[in-house]
Amino acid sequence: MGSFFSTLVTPPPAADDPNCAVVAAHSKATYDEQWAAHKSSSKLMVIDFSASWCGPCRFIEPAFKELASRFTDAIFVKVDVDELAEVARTWKVEAMPTFVLVKDGKEVGRVIGAKKDELERKIRMFVTSSSSS
Repeated sequence: MGSFFSTLVTPPPAADDPNCAVVAAHSKATYDEQWAAHKSSSKLMVIDFSASWCGPCRFIEPAFKELASRFTDAIFVKVDVDELAEVARTWKVEAMPTFVLVKDGKEVGRVIGAKKDELERKIRMFVTSSSSS
């Protein structure tokens, strides 16, 4: 019964919005495509490992989208750990949400938990420039 009421209060994830700057990787092929694009550029890639049933993941999702719209020099990808367990294992994700920051094919930072301020601070450290300061 509690989950029923939480669905009334918490909107469902909307990372599939075509106007959103976050790419929702629902398949290994989509993830691999994003990874290949990242490796051929010097951009920061921010990977949001989350799950549809995870309350904190749903809580921070609007903030993650807002960061993606502000930091246009970075690539933002959302991975559902239930859909792409293999990818989550590759990055050794053990808790959700986990945000992995990758540059030049290597992990440069990680934020575990719905910590918007810490995530923004780490993104600022690795993005060469942002659309707003």
